[in-house]
Amino acid sequence: MENTFWTALATSSLAAVVTTVGIYTVRKYVDWGQRNITYFMCFAAGVLISASFLHIIPKSLSMNPNAAPYLLVGFFGLHLFNRFVTAFVCQKDPEKEQYGIGLVPMVGIGFHSFIDGFIYSIAFTVSIFTGFLATAGMVLHEFPEGIITYLLLVKGGFSERKAVILSFFAAALTTPVGMLVSFPLINQIDKPMLGALLSLSAGALIYVGATHLLPKAEQEHKKYSFVALGGGILVAIIIVLSKG
Repeated sequence: MENTFWTALATSSLAAVVTTVGIYTVRKYVDWGQRNITYFMCFAAGVLISASFLHIIPKSLSMNPNAAPYLLVGFFGLHLFNRFVTAFVCQKDPEKEQYGIGLVPMVGIGFHSFIDGFIYSIAFTVSIFTGFLATAGMVLHEFPEGIITYLLLVKGGFSERKAVILSFFAAALTTPVGMLVSFPLINQIDKPMLGALLSLSAGALIYVGATHLLPKAEQEHKKYSFVALGGGILVAIIIVLSKG
């Protein structure tokens, strides 16, 4: 059990490192990132929406046949958060008018990364082999998560320093934290509960991709945005296939 804990902690920390590398990379080449943020938004939307429909939702329903209402809660919960940010932060302070562009995806991605930490705990408790299979699939999407979280925070009006800190805490640190929180409770987190949590995170990710990223990307009318969207869908398919 002790070896399982350290292995799960090491791999969830690896996921955080990969996300952090994504944040650092786009921070170093920030001008390039800003010029191509529309493509990143399309790519991220493709990954988030496709991975949710092709993997997370079917997986959650297989674990909990009653998981569908949690999908709805995740979707509208993030919508209400967006309305709250717009009404009580953006409209009251003109300097923070665009904050919602960064905060909403940050919360959605952060919650999903936190639930990823639960999956590391459970997968390695089942078997070391299962844990490494889960790791291989999940690490694939960590790098772009860090990039898009950082870029959207900057686009939303946050300083580069604040964007680095917030994206690190939301997209990177949440995964090992989720693992540490869930591991002591591993015997209490049964399949139906994990299925409900996965469905909740899928609802949040679909909201971020379909109603937050894609509409803003379409306003830019970039020439190759559809290609970037297709690339995101392809990466999601690779993630799903790697998870078997």
